[in-house]
Amino acid sequence: MSMIPIKRALISVSDKTGLAILGEGLAAMGVSILSTGGTARALQGNGVAVTEVSDFTGFPEMLDGRVKTLHPRIHGGLLGVRDNRKHQSQMKEHDLEPIDLLAINLYPFESTVARPGCTLEEAVENIDIGGPAMIRSAAKNHRWVTVLVDPEDYVRVLAEMRANHGAVSARTNAELARKAFARTAAYDAAIANWLTALDADNKPGMFPEVLTLQFVKQQEMRYGENPHQRAAFYRDGSPAGGNIAHARQLQGKELSFNNINDANGAFELVREFSEPTIAIIKHTNPCGVATDPDLLTAYLRARDTDPVSAFGGVIAVNRPVDEPLAKEIATTFIEAIIAPGFTEAARKILSGKNNLRLLETSSPLAPVISREGLLKMDLKRVVGGLLVQQPDVGELREGDLKLVSRRAPTPEERRDLLFAWKIAKHVKSNAIVYARDLTTVGVGAGQMSRVDSSRIAIAKANDAALAAGRSGNPVAGSVMASDAFFPFRDGIDAAAAAGATAVIQPGGSIRDEEVIQAANEHGMAMLFTGVRHFRH
Repeated sequence: MSMIPIKRALISVSDKTGLAILGEGLAAMGVSILSTGGTARALQGNGVAVTEVSDFTGFPEMLDGRVKTLHPRIHGGLLGVRDNRKHQSQMKEHDLEPIDLLAINLYPFESTVARPGCTLEEAVENIDIGGPAMIRSAAKNHRWVTVLVDPEDYVRVLAEMRANHGAVSARTNAELARKAFARTAAYDAAIANWLTALDADNKPGMFPEVLTLQFVKQQEMRYGENPHQRAAFYRDGSPAGGNIAHARQLQGKELSFNNINDANGAFELVREFSEPTIAIIKHTNPCGVATDPDLLTAYLRARDTDPVSAFGGVIAVNRPVDEPLAKEIATTFIEAIIAPGFTEAARKILSGKNNLRLLETSSPLAPVISREGLLKMDLKRVVGGLLVQQPDVGELREGDLKLVSRRAPTPEERRDLLFAWKIAKHVKSNAIVYARDLTTVGVGAGQMSRVDSSRIAIAKANDAALAAGRSGNPVAGSVMASDAFFPFRDGIDAAAAAGATAVIQPGGSIRDEEVIQAANEHGMAMLFTGVRHFRH
């Protein structure tokens, strides 16, 4: 099929981004422009000649603008097949003129319902009817019609038209049509999700009766968790933010399935802290975390928690990576680093590690995860279904803490307890974290019994001390955090025997009194949080 120059365009947009560039570019190439309402006025304000759709159809806009483009002269112009003699004959008989390009974006339903207090009436009035109908007409006939639903595509389409005497290639049209159908699918999904989540009083709910989600493919991967599994990485439609999906890769090999999973876990952990913090993650569990004003000191402390596990891990930093830190990281094998930036000197040092993946995210460090919105939900796939829940967000407030032991923690113990508690939230259950001086001492993860997690954390602390040639008890004077309550006193007994002096845990066991008694017998301080942090 030969490329046919675009002669007539219809532009109708709620988002006016790039509108002047598009309108002026089309007009400069002699394209006749149809438009509606505010779009027409905006184009005219930029000196672009426009024919109102109502003048083109001979039928006025009506019903408060609900009916303006739903007309045979519009849809016939978009849907008529240019090399179909029957179509062409009928178009001529009914005075239907071809529309070769459609630039459109839809009523802002998603942003409208995202506003607190949005009513059903407001939501319904922001359901676009004519827009999706035109998009589907143009996209269906993409052999002959160029459809633009994203302002990001305006400049490249104009450039292609200039290079091809006003025409757009069939390949570009097909690509744009796929994007257009994806947009109408996402739009309809947002409407269906919101409406089917309404309660009996038409108040917005959280979980729709029929859940429809849409994600955009970022990359296909060499393989998934294992070489025999095919895999791809998808990003949701939320705005760019401080997360792995919007991080920019500065160097290194292609990210693997496991790299992305670990980097996500690592960065979400360090975002818990406002102070400079470094976490090292292996198989989604932290093997070392430390907070210190000096990043190099924080890294060394985190690495020394479990240097064997840290080898080949993923590092997350909640500050830009500086030169001293980069020099030390470069001395060992690390899979990836994710941080809010890298100094020029750090980049130069790390560039010598060709396979090391550097991921940069420039958004704020403070957690910004919303409690609302399906795209912010935690999704877990099971065979034949999907588990959907709110993410485990929210900081522990001072008023949430309950002293249950006879002895209160010292200021230093209290500081370390809160530090360890934040980390335990990111350790697979059953989770036990020992910490001292804002540094992990030992981490026990993913065991079937809590006492086993406690013993493993102690064993790791002892192994690290032995490997480093440090004498004495590495757990002495540390504090312990548990992601869930202790069902028996044995976990407390094990911690006390190892030298821990204070414990933070949710509480809520039928044997709480027995557990508290154990803490008192050992002279330990114990705080209850009233919040559990299971992580499966």
